[in-house]
Amino acid sequence: MDKIFKKIADELNIRESQVEATVKLIDDGNTIPFIARYRKEVTGNLSDEILRELDERLKYLRNLETRKEEIIRLIDEQGKLTDELTIKIAGTMVLSELEDIYRPFRPKKRTKATIAKEKGLEPLSEIIYLQNEKKDIYEIAKEYINEEKEVNTVEAAIAGACDIIAENIADDADYRKKIKSLCFREAVIETKQAKEEQSPYEMYYDYKEAILKMPSHRILAINRGEKEDFLKVKLVKPEGKILDYLRGKIIKDNKSQFNEILSNTIEDSFKRLIEPSIEREIRNDLSEKAEEQAIKVFGKNAKQLLMQPPIKNMTVMGFDPAYRTGCKIAVIDRTGKLLDTTTVYPTEPQNDVEGAKKTLKALIEKHKINMIAIGNGTASRESEAFVSDMIKEVPGEIYYAIVSEAGASVYSASKLATEEYPDINVSLRGAISIARRLQDPLSELVKIDPKAIGVGQYQHDVNQKKLSESLTGVVEDAVNSVGVDVNTATPSLLSYVSGINNTIAKNIVKYRDENGEIKERKELLKVPKLGQVAYKQCAGFIRIIDGKNPLEVTGVHPESYEVAEKLLTNLGYSVENLSDKNKLSEIKENLSKVDISKTAEELNVGTLTLKDIIDEISKPGRDPRENMPKPILRSDVLKFEDLQEGMTLTGTVRNVIDFGAFVDVGVKHDGLVHISQMADRYIKNPSEVVSVGDIVKVKVIGIDKEKQKVSLSMKINE
Repeated sequence: MDKIFKKIADELNIRESQVEATVKLIDDGNTIPFIARYRKEVTGNLSDEILRELDERLKYLRNLETRKEEIIRLIDEQGKLTDELTIKIAGTMVLSELEDIYRPFRPKKRTKATIAKEKGLEPLSEIIYLQNEKKDIYEIAKEYINEEKEVNTVEAAIAGACDIIAENIADDADYRKKIKSLCFREAVIETKQAKEEQSPYEMYYDYKEAILKMPSHRILAINRGEKEDFLKVKLVKPEGKILDYLRGKIIKDNKSQFNEILSNTIEDSFKRLIEPSIEREIRNDLSEKAEEQAIKVFGKNAKQLLMQPPIKNMTVMGFDPAYRTGCKIAVIDRTGKLLDTTTVYPTEPQNDVEGAKKTLKALIEKHKINMIAIGNGTASRESEAFVSDMIKEVPGEIYYAIVSEAGASVYSASKLATEEYPDINVSLRGAISIARRLQDPLSELVKIDPKAIGVGQYQHDVNQKKLSESLTGVVEDAVNSVGVDVNTATPSLLSYVSGINNTIAKNIVKYRDENGEIKERKELLKVPKLGQVAYKQCAGFIRIIDGKNPLEVTGVHPESYEVAEKLLTNLGYSVENLSDKNKLSEIKENLSKVDISKTAEELNVGTLTLKDIIDEISKPGRDPRENMPKPILRSDVLKFEDLQEGMTLTGTVRNVIDFGAFVDVGVKHDGLVHISQMADRYIKNPSEVVSVGDIVKVKVIGIDKEKQKVSLSMKINE
């Protein structure tokens, strides 16, 4: 374990003691959100991102240790285990290198080498490989002629011995490691057109690039082009250097009788055995790293999307645009409750603009609607033009916002949507989801498979299991950082709370339905299957509005109630005062003057924990999403035809990928800000500059009218 702790500490640039303490917490069954929030003293304040990386590496390295034990056992059973081999296996920290060590001992199908061994040619192969024999090799080879075993000539004997040598060279772990290293430094990917057809991969129809410099999005694009039969892909390796390296390692004397035989054998080993497998492994390694990067990008974007600020205290009209089938409308009140639904036809082919206006104006007046959320799918911009025109005719202030509807159709047809709205048509459920996404993005988006959210690149090409695990972690972190109102949360939202699974989430809702509102956190212990262990993990993330204890609208954990109460008492207040707005401003001011170190010592609590308690009780019920950029609220529309080069616009970042960001500036298609147009300085990754949901100022630098594409720049001072 010490070796694992050191390895993880080096990789994550943290102390070994932090790794050891965190591993103990994980092994004791604590969740990552709980550790990140309530065990800062123990971990040395490691963030949830680092904790998840640590957990991932811990699983990998533990699996590696298990595989090492298995390999040592398998080699030992063959009677071939040596001290040197044991040390080599123990020192390996990469799974592919471990498998290379095991390669010579792995049971093989019948190969040229195994057939040669059956013919008794192994001793001859050793004589040739060792190169010590002075006697003519052809004379020696005569001794191995055996017609019964079909070794009829000296040449056949030497050829069989060379097959054994070729396989031994190909199985040597050190040689393979060096060859891979040479390839990673110097190999080039070449791609050619595979069929006479237009495709999104045309830039790769005659393309080459060093694999050392290839960004992950290009690797994944080439993989997809190859999979769809548009591209032929070849890895061009530094063959000369590889053969020179092998000859230098194997051939002892360039003038000996073995020189030519071994030189030819080395070439055969490389071309027939090493090259195909190394190419496969390198392509797999490249794909794996590219997938990891794509998953990271997806996770980062998804978290930003989930953490979009809610639009509170507004009655919202959800507007799901369409053409022939009509635009679906749903009205939800301030709490998310469905008030009304209808369908209107302001778009083609019906073009019933006046009828649609009349219907929607009546709904706006009836329900006192403040906000319209328009989905960004098919017919979105035509619908936006209609809404913009309509709200000019409505008295009072009313705004609209464009909302990403990725995954809304997945939700509409889901079992969950059927349970929530059994009597509502599938098509109308999408409008409900769009309205709720504006009102509370997190609560709504957790109902959808994170993969359907659509913020990332090549999400369908990456390892789906790893993607799901990563995104589940992202959703957990988002949900737990915000906290969950236990009396209004859906089972979907509750199931992401630390320590709560799907069954417990459903049991909480059932308990709530049968017994009325939950008034204090400890009441959760009455919920079936929610025991002390789950309670400890979840309690701090549960919020109870207007409950018995004002601390329970904060993130203060029940284990710290006593500390929080003593802290307030020392300042001359009580917990009840947190519910009094006038007292709260006094409390906040006094808390800002507290000497953290001294008070932590007096209260026998860690400084990090005390700081968190002070932050929480200074702003009871604070939502961390309030600090995020608010959605752009519009009242007028911009047409593609209105765009001109040099125009400066404000837009919302909808997606961040390796080569740039897509920004919604209010026209039909999102504009692209290429990475080179993001800043005056060099940036390695767009996420250094922008996140999903950011509101940015951009300048139009290119318009492709035919393809309806817009190029944007964030360097607007130039």
